[in-house]
Amino acid sequence: MTYLPYRPFADDAAIRRIGEGLLARTLPRADWTHEGHLAATLWLIRDRPDVDVDARIAEIISRYNESVGGVNDDTQGYHDTITHAFIAGIRLHLSARAPDEALVDAVNTLLASPMGKREWPLGFYSRELLFSVPARRGFLSPDLAPLPSG
Repeated sequence: MTYLPYRPFADDAAIRRIGEGLLARTLPRADWTHEGHLAATLWLIRDRPDVDVDARIAEIISRYNESVGGVNDDTQGYHDTITHAFIAGIRLHLSARAPDEALVDAVNTLLASPMGKREWPLGFYSRELLFSVPARRGFLSPDLAPLPSG
């Protein structure tokens, strides 16, 4: 058996289930993993043009967190800078993919790429800035290198 440093998705339906569950606040908390965050966000950006991700992602994730008993405060829950850093990475990833590519392929190649790694934002942010309360509460510009655009 080959070990992968991420959990790939089996098919498009599994990704849609994560995204739809996030929006409806019905997703089991155990399914809200790093991979789930990235898959749902990619799905929202690529397949849900009716959702303004930039304007609504904080509300969507924060309300979901609260619906499963989570808290969004200075130490846990929604983190605005990390979320928006990954949105930049997802957009860059999608800019290099065919628009008709299967959703599962777009997500799994993202997860296998450097942009899919949990520590990816640390290429742009110092640990001190990225994990600060102001960075959690609102988007802060990187202090090491500019975020990519795609």
